[in-house]
Amino acid sequence: MAAETLTIALEKVDFLPPTRVTDDTSVLTLKNLVFEPLLKWCDGDVLPALFSGWTHDETGCHWQFSIRDGARFHDGKACTAADILAFIDGILEAVDTFGMKWSYARYLADATLSAPDDATVSVRNPQPIADILDIFSEFYICRIAPDGTPTLGTGPFRVTDFEPLRRVALERLDAASTPQKIVALAEPSADKRFSLLQQGLADAVLNLERMEEKPDFDPAFDWGQAPNTLSVMYYLNCSTGLFRHPQARLAVNHAVDQDAIVRDIFHGLAIPSSSIVSPFHLGMASAALEPIPYDPPKARALLEEIGAIGARIRLRSPTFMPEKAPEISAYVARCLEAVGLVVDVEIERDRPEYARQIGRKEMGDMAIFDSSPQSTYRILNDKISSVTKAVWWQGFDDPRTEELIAEANAAVLPEVREKAYGQCLSHLRDNPPWLYITHPIDVFAARKGLGGLSIDHKGTLVVA
Repeated sequence: MAAETLTIALEKVDFLPPTRVTDDTSVLTLKNLVFEPLLKWCDGDVLPALFSGWTHDETGCHWQFSIRDGARFHDGKACTAADILAFIDGILEAVDTFGMKWSYARYLADATLSAPDDATVSVRNPQPIADILDIFSEFYICRIAPDGTPTLGTGPFRVTDFEPLRRVALERLDAASTPQKIVALAEPSADKRFSLLQQGLADAVLNLERMEEKPDFDPAFDWGQAPNTLSVMYYLNCSTGLFRHPQARLAVNHAVDQDAIVRDIFHGLAIPSSSIVSPFHLGMASAALEPIPYDPPKARALLEEIGAIGARIRLRSPTFMPEKAPEISAYVARCLEAVGLVVDVEIERDRPEYARQIGRKEMGDMAIFDSSPQSTYRILNDKISSVTKAVWWQGFDDPRTEELIAEANAAVLPEVREKAYGQCLSHLRDNPPWLYITHPIDVFAARKGLGGLSIDHKGTLVVA
C-alpha cells in the first residue's frame, strides 16, 4: 500500500471498556489494529495471535498457552501472564450492554486459570475444554491509558489521538510498512460515509450494505464484500404454544422464501441460512448443508398434521438489530398466513428492553433476533442446550441434540471437533429450533488502486 496515511470512515469510532466483548464491525476493525486477540478466529479455525502456541494433555482437560516473544503494550510494558489473567477476571465479573452477566463466567465456572511463569497461561478443567480456543479468540487484551481510555494494546498500531465517537489517529510500530498512519472518522450514516469517499475525504468506507438504497458499485472505486457470520433468525417459543411441536417449527421454515428476502429486502446482499450458524462456523465445512427448501404445500401439510391450521401466533420484532427487522417480519407474517396461520405482529421500539424481554422469555410465539458469536460452542451453549438453559434458550428440548452437543464438547483434536459439531448442526437443520433467515453481506469501498484492504467474515476491515 503506497499511501503513508489511510483515512477510513466507520459507523462508530470507539474502543469500549476492556471488559466489553462486541461484534460491532467498526469497533472490531479498530480493535484488530490496536489490540491482539489471545487467539485469532478464522472461518471456524483458531490460529496463533498474542498466544503464539498452545499444548494440551491427552484428556483435553489441561491446556497451556505461550505468550509470543517480545509482546509489549504500546507504553513499553511487557505483556505478562498476570496482565492476561487480570483481563480475563474483569470479563468474567462484567455485564453486557443490556446489564446481563457475560456467559464466559459460566463456561469457565469450573476451570482454574493460573500463570506457571510470566510467559505462560494455564487452564485446568474437570472436563475436556478444547472450546477454550473459541473463547480466547474473543478476548482482545488491552490496558487503560493515562488519559483513562482503554487504548493500550500490543497490536501493530498505537493510538496517538482519540476523540471518542468522533475520530482516532493511529501510528504503525513497524516503520518499514505502509500505511504508517491511519485516521478513522465516525459517520453513523452509510450514505454520508460513501459521500466522504466520493468527495475524496476518505480513502475507504465500511458497512455500505446499510445504505438506504443498494450500493451502485460504481467502477470509479474498488469494492469488497463478504458474508457475515451473523445470523438473522427468529427464536421460536418451544416452551408453550404452537412451536412446542417439531412439525410446526419445520413447517415455518418451509413456509418462508429466504431467496425472496435476500432479493427484495436485502437487495441481494445476504445469503440464506441453513442451520443455527453461518457457513463459516466450526462444523459447517463437514456438514455441507443446504437451506431448508421453500415449500408452502409441505408447510401446510405439516401444520395440518398437528391440527394447527387457523392457529393464531404472536410475532415480535424490534425496529432495528437486526437491520430491516420490521420489513422482514412483515414479509414472514405474509408467508405464514399463506400456509394457514393467523399472525399478529408486535413492534417493540425500545431495543435494549426487547433484548431483556427475550432474555426473560417474554417473546410471544416467535421473535426476530440476531445471533452473532463466531463460536459454534457458544451458540449451542447459550441458545440451544436444554442442559445449560442459558439466558437465550427458548425452551428447545431434544435428547438427540444434547447427545450431539456432549460429543462435540468432549472432542479435542481439530478434525474430531469439526466432525462432531458438523453432526450436531446437521441434526439442527433437520429439527430446527429457530426459523432460519439469512446472513448479511458486508460491503466496503475504497479509492481506486489503493490495494491492501480486504474484509473478513466478521465484517472487519483488514489493513495489510
